[in-house]
Amino acid sequence: MSEPIKKIFGIDLGTTYSSIAFVDEYGKPVIIPNAENQRITPSVVFFDGSEIVVGDVAKESAKLYPNEVVSFIKRSMGEADYVFEYDNKTYRPEEISSFILRKVAQDAEQTIGEKVRDVVITCPAYFGINEREATRKAGEIAGFNVRQIINEPTAAAIAYGTVQETENRTVLVYDLGGGTFDITMIDIQENSIDVICTGGDHNLGGKDWDDRIVSFLVQEFQRQTGSTEDILEDPDTWQDLQLSAEKSKKILSQRDKTPISITHGGERVKVELGRNKFEEISRDLLERTVSLTHEMLTEAKNKGYERFDEIIMVGGSTRMPQIPERIRREFNMEPRMFDPDEAIAKGAAIYGWKLSLNDGLIRRIAEKTNRNPDAEPDIMETTPANIMEEVVRQMSEETGVTLSAVRRSTISINDVTSKSFGVVARRPNNSEAVFNLILKNTTVPVDTKRSFYTPEANQERVLIRIMENESTDKVVPVEHSAEIGTAVLVLPAGLPEDSPVEIEFQLNREGRLLITAVETNEFRKVTAKIETRSVIQGKELEEAMARSQSLIVH
Repeated sequence: MSEPIKKIFGIDLGTTYSSIAFVDEYGKPVIIPNAENQRITPSVVFFDGSEIVVGDVAKESAKLYPNEVVSFIKRSMGEADYVFEYDNKTYRPEEISSFILRKVAQDAEQTIGEKVRDVVITCPAYFGINEREATRKAGEIAGFNVRQIINEPTAAAIAYGTVQETENRTVLVYDLGGGTFDITMIDIQENSIDVICTGGDHNLGGKDWDDRIVSFLVQEFQRQTGSTEDILEDPDTWQDLQLSAEKSKKILSQRDKTPISITHGGERVKVELGRNKFEEISRDLLERTVSLTHEMLTEAKNKGYERFDEIIMVGGSTRMPQIPERIRREFNMEPRMFDPDEAIAKGAAIYGWKLSLNDGLIRRIAEKTNRNPDAEPDIMETTPANIMEEVVRQMSEETGVTLSAVRRSTISINDVTSKSFGVVARRPNNSEAVFNLILKNTTVPVDTKRSFYTPEANQERVLIRIMENESTDKVVPVEHSAEIGTAVLVLPAGLPEDSPVEIEFQLNREGRLLITAVETNEFRKVTAKIETRSVIQGKELEEAMARSQSLIVH
């Protein structure tokens, strides 16, 4: 009897829609439909008395109960100041996102008859430390064992790489979702998938195209009625226009024009929106994606990549006809639409399947070689080829997974950091600046050290300010960076001026940062794992997890 492979599910936690997938017994990634038999679920949460409603019903409820409905929460992930208040309780973005995760997981459980425990969750490549940590916390509040957070374009490339026979190609992944835009260059080889560079804007997506339609409708209402009132101040009208805008955008992807009705304050106005007008009022948004693409390509050239072979488009917003048309004109290449709604969840599921198979391979390597995988995180990479082939065959025989599939699971997947990370220190002229230890688009994991020096004699402590920025320069003005954490290193008495302090940054594969600072005379040490103040933690996290156990999500 073959040994079952543990399922690790892939979840695309999207700004506008979310989905869940797993790899079936044939090695094929499969999207699991929700309770409404839809393959994607609106990322909308409706607080209905003591119940939490997620999905289509929540989206429809926004018309009647706009103040009880939360949409686009992904755009607020990692924001310290965002809270949603309902029934004298406050909810942070992580907890609201956990309701979306629970909805897709619960529906999946009903469909396949299995519990969803281990998951891989995707996030935009351009998410920083705060947003990534918030995404992980959302999964933990939902009750999952979050195996990894991976970048959405990387997930799409994994899915793409498994269905294409052609090997050794450099692919541009243009990922325009409902709320985020990522542009990523990925080198797909027979034995590896390597992210070269990534860029983008996690506040640029299909919602911004919707907002342009909404602004146009407000102007048309004012023009036809002679009113100067800002009708968006009425939450009912605002919600109605948002839904009308999304619907109109989808219609204009198929037709040249669409009629729209606006009702406010007892007046009703009819507007006709043509595709040409829609493209005109949103052209700057599209041009921003082109500009961000060129910025990323410039960085790729600095890393030795002068060209690419294919452009693949993922994310539901790439269905707007002007998107592929503009990319085609800009790069003189036919972009390929690749499973825009489902590629990311499927890629996450394939990655989870790889993790599960790798767990089995690592266990067998440890048994065969008497090595400790906890002490050797790179145990697979350092195992001799003959032993590796032996355990691959053993695993194939014991699990029933084909030999080629087990071999394929050993492919290396290498990502890069989308931000630079550094510390605040004084320059020779005594002014402060951020000295980046890890530069944007560096392959992760990465471990780097640098020595700094105390500015004064008899200094009692050092405040280490850990900063994040988007620059590729080694020294950056403080005002161009965001503080993501601090650590205090207590110094021994009597240290002279210019005493060295060695700072080490360790960034793991999913973008979690560990900082170590050592005073090198008496080797006093401080370690800080970055769990920023922007992310739910402590008592607030405990309360959210306790609430999660008692709440029912529909």
